[in-house]
Amino acid sequence: MSPDSLPPLVDDDAALPGGPRLALRRASGARRPFLLVHGLASNARLWDGVARRVAAAGHEVVAVDLRGHGRSQETDDGYDTATAAADLAALIALLGWAGDRAPVVAGQSWGGNVVLTLAAEHGGVAGVALVDGGWIHLSDRFPTFAECWEQLAPPRFDHLTRAELEERARGWNSDWPEEGRSGTLANFADLPDGTVRPHLSREHHRSIVHSLWQDDPRPLYAGVTVPTLLLAAVDAVPVHPTPVTDALDGLPDAEISWYVGAHHDLHAQHPDRCAADLLALAARVDPGQPRQRRT
Repeated sequence: MSPDSLPPLVDDDAALPGGPRLALRRASGARRPFLLVHGLASNARLWDGVARRVAAAGHEVVAVDLRGHGRSQETDDGYDTATAAADLAALIALLGWAGDRAPVVAGQSWGGNVVLTLAAEHGGVAGVALVDGGWIHLSDRFPTFAECWEQLAPPRFDHLTRAELEERARGWNSDWPEEGRSGTLANFADLPDGTVRPHLSREHHRSIVHSLWQDDPRPLYAGVTVPTLLLAAVDAVPVHPTPVTDALDGLPDAEISWYVGAHHDLHAQHPDRCAADLLALAARVDPGQPRQRRT
């Protein structure tokens, strides 16, 4: 599908009652809404390619910047999976999405853990897509948080100007569509001295990583009773149990789509296929609607 033929997304925002202002990218549509949630230190624009394709199929779409990310408000605290899920529940209520308009929610990486928590602990969703996330529990890999942070602390970019960042980014993810590549640059804010920094502060980044180390998503699986789709980026389809196959077995109504050889940001790398998978999930939620062809 040519990007030139796809509907545009409009920037908007929503002030949560008693909470932060969240930035949105959205498109209108008569069919069931989708809420698209990015991962750690990312932003809503990584979903642009998928969002526009889902909107082209007639669905209302909202991609959200979580607190402290992208264009959303930075708060002093609240950088953990449970608070992010509560923010989404408040956003869904504010948008008036309920009943036949309950959304399909999709979350990538940490965002997968967030939407899993949303579905299990808050409800109000019609379907869940876990995009290379939702099964992340970092203490399985790291016995202590100090070891975890030593390995997963983000690189420092704050010495770079915007021009230097863009020059460096020309070598990043060269096989991605331009929409996804440009979306990665929206992870950075411009400072008055001409340099850039990640929108998400290092302190808040550390808090979210600690949440991923501390929280175990596995007890939540049984509580997600709506149709669920796992989209997993793997080197090869596993033949032995892994965290993703544990999630597939633990979720009551789950299917899986294997993305062999894909990047962790598979939604930005493969927007056509990812959108088709999400539309197929929507067809499981609303079986009376025409099914989309999956490639």
